[in-house]
Amino acid sequence: MADRVAELDKRHLWHPFTQQRAWCEEDPVVIEGGEGTDLIDADGRRYIDGVASLWCNVHGHRHPHIDAAVRDQLDRIAHSTMLGLTHRGAAQLAARLVALAPPGLARVFYSESGSTAVEIALKMAFQYWRQAGEPRRTSFVALDGGYHGDTLGSVAVGGIDLFHGAFGPLLFKARRVGPGDERRLERVLDLHGHETAAVIVEPLVQGAAGIHVQPPGFLRRVRELCDEAGALLICDEVATGFGRTGTMFACEQERVSPDLLCLGKGLTGGYLPLAATLATERVYEGFLGAPEELRTFFHGHTFTGNPLACAAAIANLELFERDATLLRLQPKIRLFGELLEAVATMPEVAEVRGRGLMAGIDLGERDPALGIGHRVTVEARRRGAIVRPLGNVIVLMPPLAISKADLRRLIEIVAASIRVVLGAAYPATMKRAA
Repeated sequence: MADRVAELDKRHLWHPFTQQRAWCEEDPVVIEGGEGTDLIDADGRRYIDGVASLWCNVHGHRHPHIDAAVRDQLDRIAHSTMLGLTHRGAAQLAARLVALAPPGLARVFYSESGSTAVEIALKMAFQYWRQAGEPRRTSFVALDGGYHGDTLGSVAVGGIDLFHGAFGPLLFKARRVGPGDERRLERVLDLHGHETAAVIVEPLVQGAAGIHVQPPGFLRRVRELCDEAGALLICDEVATGFGRTGTMFACEQERVSPDLLCLGKGLTGGYLPLAATLATERVYEGFLGAPEELRTFFHGHTFTGNPLACAAAIANLELFERDATLLRLQPKIRLFGELLEAVATMPEVAEVRGRGLMAGIDLGERDPALGIGHRVTVEARRRGAIVRPLGNVIVLMPPLAISKADLRRLIEIVAASIRVVLGAAYPATMKRAA
């Protein structure tokens, strides 16, 4: 059966962020099931889900509480539009999110992915200022190395040319500053604050850049500089939200409340596509008016606020509370850090970066033709763990529910895989120089 799936895949599918020629030369892992924090392939082999199914799984696969919530909702209705209608799950989830979010965020706009959550925030900021009588505020300030998704607005404020360089002619220009460069941000806003609609940041950690951690106090200073310039602050917590950095939202750690907060990935516990853009009442009120004033936010999606996804999200948040997920996460974060300290001493490793239960093991500058990062993930897969590289950075971001034993095993597998691959790729005398 796995061979037939692989054949159909290679004949018909086009995978995201994948060089298809190389993909079709390999034997793919065909995932048939999941249990807890394991993935199970078509041959029954189990793998630790070391990247939480692309950073979104929280409580594990096939969690009975979330499964039951989705089944219960399925017995009522699978989908109904939110254009002109509402439903219980969307309203209840919105209330829960507002209660959990940093102070001041009061309104929830749903979409289906982190990228669209960011796209919505950008459009809200742009339209808000036009309707507030400041139409010159049309530009955005973003961080070098930022990643905010793959729709065009989100790409425009992203800062990873490797991912998005081909689309330059389609994009609006955003002003950029280095992550952690407070002085540069201050200069940019001194010069251009009067025309800046918003500053957008990934709080504390830039994920797709290779798990780069910002210096303490930087996010707080960004908030202060936005206030001084009169610009809005957008915090993209698609990757860092829902406990990933140790608190429900990363911006809590510097007591920062953004004007717009973008959520996705872990919102449904990794079950179904759902994202949310939270806004302050001030931003929301900027869109109120008579129909003929055309102050409506003209944006929406067919599956906005899908009832099945909302049911999964509510169950996900119930588990955070019922199981004291954040409290129980703290010892795992400490263990994760201790294990990674040992990895950082390996001669094959240039640097280890991380925050909470997210880490990047940087293997340094290597000959791109060797494909070191990819080869490490293939070796890890052979040993029983699914991980994914960002170039030569091996990203570890397991579900929050991972056990301490599996956390240890995950690190052991990755460390062994690095040794095997680097040992094969470079003579022993060259490892440190490489």
